[in-house]
Amino acid sequence: MIAVEQGLAPPLVIDAPDPKWGETPCAFVELKQGRTTTEEEIIAFCKSRLAGFKTPRKVVFGEAPKTSVGKIQKYALRAQAHSREAIDL
Repeated sequence: MIAVEQGLAPPLVIDAPDPKWGETPCAFVELKQGRTTTEEEIIAFCKSRLAGFKTPRKVVFGEAPKTSVGKIQKYALRAQAHSREAIDL
């Protein structure tokens, strides 16, 4: 849904630690060539179409790490989200 409306490559949403809720969604997105958007725009788009608990609290832009056969390395993204949250707390 996010990718179709915002001109993004398919996003990946994983859990990120949250001091109040335990964990919250964190979206990793890759912009398609020539497209621009902001974290606030993506969050607002999601809020208008998803339940509050499903809306990502953070959006990280960049290319997702992939294996040699092209699969996304979810464990690497989880490690990145957990380290980012530890720094932000």
